[in-house]
Amino acid sequence: MKRTALNYGLAALLMVPLAGCGGASADDSGTITVTIGYQSKTINTVTAGTLLRSLGYFERELAARGKREGVTYKVKWQDYATGAPITAQMTAGKIDIGSMGDFPLLINAARGAQLNRPTKLVSVTGYNLRGGLNTIVTAPDSKLSSLSELRGKKVSTSVGSAADGTLVRALRRADIDPDEDISKLNQQPAVGASALQAGSADALSQFVAWPGLLAYQGRAKALYDGAELNLPTFHGVTAREDFAQERPGVLEDFLRAQNKATGYLNKRPVAAAESVAEATGLPAEVVYLYNGAHGIATFDPTIKPALVAALEKDVPVLKSAKLVGDVDVDGFVDERYVKKAYGDGYASALSDTPEPPRSQLWLKGESRTRSFDTPAKMLRQAAARKGEVRAAYVPDTTTGTPWFADKAVWVADGRKLLPFVTSSTAAAYTEAHPGSRTVSYKQALERAS
Repeated sequence: MKRTALNYGLAALLMVPLAGCGGASADDSGTITVTIGYQSKTINTVTAGTLLRSLGYFERELAARGKREGVTYKVKWQDYATGAPITAQMTAGKIDIGSMGDFPLLINAARGAQLNRPTKLVSVTGYNLRGGLNTIVTAPDSKLSSLSELRGKKVSTSVGSAADGTLVRALRRADIDPDEDISKLNQQPAVGASALQAGSADALSQFVAWPGLLAYQGRAKALYDGAELNLPTFHGVTAREDFAQERPGVLEDFLRAQNKATGYLNKRPVAAAESVAEATGLPAEVVYLYNGAHGIATFDPTIKPALVAALEKDVPVLKSAKLVGDVDVDGFVDERYVKKAYGDGYASALSDTPEPPRSQLWLKGESRTRSFDTPAKMLRQAAARKGEVRAAYVPDTTTGTPWFADKAVWVADGRKLLPFVTSSTAAAYTEAHPGSRTVSYKQALERAS
């Protein structure tokens, strides 16, 4: 099999100092500018980016600080498609605080140490303890039905991203060499989505929100649910160490504002989804799939031990791709600032676990969703309301990953109606349960009504 030629453009990009104004320093007028790097369309970072920016919480914190100190603070928001340019800007001293996924965070740590511009992981945005934030998808009419069929195929991903990590791990578990047995295309998410549609890629492995967006648009179907790995994946906030030491109060203000944005998202998930949709151009239904109540992501700024342990397991994957050497994960993680910003409830929140997933129904014109104990109960309501349904979500029977009900693979097992994200997990269930069979969404609705 032809050996994959990895594109090291990501690594090269991180080597180049970018031009621009400096970090949080005062200008001639005495105004102190704090520069935040974020990814508007990577919606599991919204509590440190898109949503936080729209709510204005950080600006209010800084306004109060400026009043106490007799100075003026200004926030400069810089939007990027991936974490790589944020890291490049941080190591050049141009960005003070940034947010990105777990694999880019490790590259951020490695590059900061290498260039003597160390960074610290200071909080978490959204996470999934099983890995459901990353998905491998194929074209809607693709004949591929399982991961094992990717041998010899062209697969698009972003090398160095968590989605690439999911691809590598999943292939290895399927006894497929990710370097020798597939042709890996190192592409930005949007480019990969176009390649999938054009047929120049057989599959696409990407992070939130691309898989859900493509499925919602009818441009892809899920081939592999990252939650099958049962390994945590998350997005987090990183800060330059020199910035944190020089302006610890400003960093705490940011994390306090992030915590408030997290509270807003958790208390008003539909409003938060609508806000992010308006800012990004993503459908609110897709935003809610990931960020909504019982969504794929759980939002909590605390740095949980399970997530730190996952970072340790991620390092060898990045080392095998020659994107990092050794990474001092323990030295990279710094809870001091988020603990102070969070307050007395930090220890309790640190031990919190996500609630079990539930099926949900979002009706047109409503500012909340309705939750159900079982997919069948949700289907009955959806069948009864028909044209009123804006979106319906169901958790995968095996992994618990929420998915669009009309995009799920349904299995009828006696009176039970069971949803799956992929056809392969549905097939595994029917093989293990004689008499069960796959049915269409329309048939599932009819059976439930």
